[in-house]
Amino acid sequence: MVLLSQVIGALFGLLGIILGAFGAHRLKKSFTQDQMNSFETGVKYQMYHALVLLMIGFNFNLETKLEHYMVFSFILGTLLFSFSIYGLCVSASKGKKLKFLGPVTPLGGLLLVVGWSLLFYNLIRNLF
Repeated sequence: MVLLSQVIGALFGLLGIILGAFGAHRLKKSFTQDQMNSFETGVKYQMYHALVLLMIGFNFNLETKLEHYMVFSFILGTLLFSFSIYGLCVSASKGKKLKFLGPVTPLGGLLLVVGWSLLFYNLIRNLF
């Protein structure tokens, strides 16, 4: 589980840099300002959670079910949140908005909240 957290964190970081550069240089021409802002939000959240996954992988043993749920919440939450935003922005810029992705974004956000809540709980539990 430790290696999974580190590998996915590194992959999210790599893709975040690539997608951020792609958005800033290539998509800027075809995106509205709102689409650009949304795309950048997706990249930011992806990068934040890449770093969180790396930090977790380097600082926790990830042996308990709670820690496994925390990692899976961050991974799945990032995939659903950020990548649904990318899909919405790109499809809207092509005039064929993938509306089914709309409800996916808040579900991803909810999973990110769950991941942060589990991290908080795990840290507090280990204090006492």
